[in-house]
Amino acid sequence: MRIKDLLSYLGKRAAGSILVLVGVALIIFFISHMLNPDPAQLWAGPKARGSTLEAFRALYHLNQPLQVQLYYFFSGYLSGNFGVDPQTGRSIASEIAFYLPNTLELVITSLIIIVILGVGLGYLAGMRFSKRSDSAIRIFYLFTWSTPTFLGAIVAILVFASYFPIFPSGGMYSQSITPPSTITGIFVLDSLVQGNLAALASGIWHLILPATTLALLEFGLIARIMRSSVLDVRWSTHVKAARARGLSEGEVRSRHILRNALIDTNTMVAMMFGWLLSGTVVIEQVFAWPGIGQFGYQAITSVNYPVLIAVVLVFTIGVIVANFIADVAYSFLDPRITLGESA
Repeated sequence: MRIKDLLSYLGKRAAGSILVLVGVALIIFFISHMLNPDPAQLWAGPKARGSTLEAFRALYHLNQPLQVQLYYFFSGYLSGNFGVDPQTGRSIASEIAFYLPNTLELVITSLIIIVILGVGLGYLAGMRFSKRSDSAIRIFYLFTWSTPTFLGAIVAILVFASYFPIFPSGGMYSQSITPPSTITGIFVLDSLVQGNLAALASGIWHLILPATTLALLEFGLIARIMRSSVLDVRWSTHVKAARARGLSEGEVRSRHILRNALIDTNTMVAMMFGWLLSGTVVIEQVFAWPGIGQFGYQAITSVNYPVLIAVVLVFTIGVIVANFIADVAYSFLDPRITLGESA
């Protein structure tokens, strides 16, 4: 792939991404205003005085026409100012900086488990086509994949935190633990860097159940694509030619079947990162995980649209970046593909 093609593609995707972000922001802005055009009472509290309500309306321009509110909204975002959370009084940017690393910790851990399970079981199912192990693996990933997220999370807590109290039922770490100083914002990583072994052990122990639950509910797509790719490659001409050249079965499987089957799977893993980032709301709510999904859920229930718009834009950026990485990775892995063109 030439640098010129890459730069041209980056420019096109950047322009398209800006339009998507503007469109998403407009949709959320208008929907939130239609649901509750004057949320000052909710933000200020049921016992707030009239002067307090008026102060809230003036601060967030709720007493201005909708087009004026829209102008202040976009001018603030273009200057890098996400505004102030009307319920906490803190900067929305600082709140996102606190919650987002927690979600990234959960998502990255889940994605690692998904890759291990999806690629491993998908490859095994493809190589054991039409045998009992193939059927068992397909039944397993179809069952977990079709399970509603809230149901799977509740069952996981009942089994592994209640009936068999192996893991904690929620939270990021034990309250008796002194948390590490914030460096990256990712609890486990900060604990490791600072050598806080007690916090590290507690963070991992609290992370295992929600991350594994999320992974088990989502790995089915990777397993299915991996199995299908193995079946496509397994009986292809170049694999037959490799065997005809006298290569060992191990070399054929690793260099020709597995490597080629991973092309589609790798791009799907990149896309799944964006899906997981925006799809952790239920898991974070059930497991009391203080991530951006739970932050967004609280914004929805309280009609806190300044926070809601910022959270949705973060999710949108995550999906856009993940899709872009998937496209670029696919073009590098398969030289027949040119960026911006179909196969």
